[in-house]
Amino acid sequence: MTVIASILPYIQIGLSIVLVALVLLQRSEAGLGGAFGGGDGFSSGFHTKRGFEKTLFTMTIIVAILFVVAAFLSLFVR
Repeated sequence: MTVIASILPYIQIGLSIVLVALVLLQRSEAGLGGAFGGGDGFSSGFHTKRGFEKTLFTMTIIVAILFVVAAFLSLFVR
């Protein structure tokens, strides 16, 4: 248990860096106007993710879940 407690902060730092990188790599065409209903009809959130965009989106979700699990685990391991 002490080995996990000593490694867990480094795992969280690594996951947070990867999560920030994955979020920044995602394409955002809508901008702030699209969040409030502005912009044209196509770029306001109605397009299907395909290929690398879908893979990147899925990886972002997986890394976010791993980060949350590591955060909860750090609460109980001490």
